[in-house]
Amino acid sequence: MKVFVKTYGCTFNQRDGQAIEGVLAKAGFILVENEESADIIVVNTCGVKEVTQNKIINYIKSLKKPTLVGGCLTKMVDFSKLNVHIFDTNTISQLPHQIKNNLKENISNVKENHLKLPVIETNDIQIIPIAEGCLGNCTYCSVKFARGNLKSYTIDEIVNSIHAKKILLTSQDNGCYGLDINTNLIELLNKILELKQDFKLRIGMMNPEHVIKMLPELIEIYKDPRVIKFIHIPVQSGSNKVLKEMNRKYTIEQFKKIVNGFRKAIPDICISTDIIVGYPTETEEDFLGTKKLLKELKLEIVNLSKFASRPKTLASQLKPISQEAIKERSKILTKIIKN
Repeated sequence: MKVFVKTYGCTFNQRDGQAIEGVLAKAGFILVENEESADIIVVNTCGVKEVTQNKIINYIKSLKKPTLVGGCLTKMVDFSKLNVHIFDTNTISQLPHQIKNNLKENISNVKENHLKLPVIETNDIQIIPIAEGCLGNCTYCSVKFARGNLKSYTIDEIVNSIHAKKILLTSQDNGCYGLDINTNLIELLNKILELKQDFKLRIGMMNPEHVIKMLPELIEIYKDPRVIKFIHIPVQSGSNKVLKEMNRKYTIEQFKKIVNGFRKAIPDICISTDIIVGYPTETEEDFLGTKKLLKELKLEIVNLSKFASRPKTLASQLKPISQEAIKERSKILTKIIKN
């Protein structure tokens, strides 16, 4: 049977997509490059942004073949009106059985160890999930409903899985790795860097509230020539008031300390951040704070998103700012980022 796998979203989701392909290939299914060649289509969804959600749903509606849908969006949106079957990314190993069992749904609250699943890797990069879920409860984020609370893999499990020359560590928040199993990211990174083989290590997104607590140690780790000089730390707003209302557990001053600390120690560091413009409680004064922050820090990469409410979130219950105001603020920030 021929299967086409379509994956949307973050690096963690891409790794899930590789595992879906690996499990299916091992079970004897033939992976094909497009929908036309397939007998069955598997869609691994993303639920972070509304624009992506709409794109995914329109894509699914366009399909004319038996379709299995999994990933974050299935925990947020009701797919019952679409002619699809749901699969559970908690238990990817059961997907071949589900297909052979006439696509009957198999939903589980038990998360299997994804590090032990076969994967089909691309571009010579090994994506390693170090944990799933997070410790936060951000008011705008619906991923928490899909991925749940933090569940870290052990250091030994992670280190023993390394085999490539390009390694990318991923999770919903690498910064909180290990806090549920009495360890931490610094201990993991030091253990990885004890390996004698030649490799390049890229560390995925870390939230500022965790980075600030391990800043000196993390900077030292980044000085290792094998660690790629790139760090993704989402600040989301330049207003402490808005950060508090978003339930983000850090301040602008702490974020600046992180940025300045890395730049002083590692001048060629590339710092990436995320900004949400138009959060429901964002006043003109709050917006000016974000504007000021971006002008002051001149970060190398800024991922700018217009606020859009997500299902089940606290922020979706707040009175929204007008779309006109959000568009205007976004336009102003985009100009600053480009300059």
